[in-house]
Amino acid sequence: MDVDAKVTIIHVIGGIIAAFLSFALTTGLISGINNEAIAILIALVVLYISGQVSERIFGKEAVGGFKGWLWSGIVPFLFIWIVLWILLFNINPVPPIPAGK
Repeated sequence: MDVDAKVTIIHVIGGIIAAFLSFALTTGLISGINNEAIAILIALVVLYISGQVSERIFGKEAVGGFKGWLWSGIVPFLFIWIVLWILLFNINPVPPIPAGK
């Protein structure tokens, strides 16, 4: 397996983790916090950590710099993160809002 595929796998795993954290922060599963802005910031932190991990494992030259990291890392991460976050958010049973409030 070449380096691009391994970098993609690392970022897909990071995207899955970021989606679950974003879902938990959006729905209030983590200590009652309902904040989408914090969920997006956490996802960006996970993306940065995924990039640093892949650069340390394979080396900056093997990853291909920013261009290689963009197509092998950022694009798959963003796709997996957004799609999974939306799916989890839509599957989540939302309690009905009481009448009169």
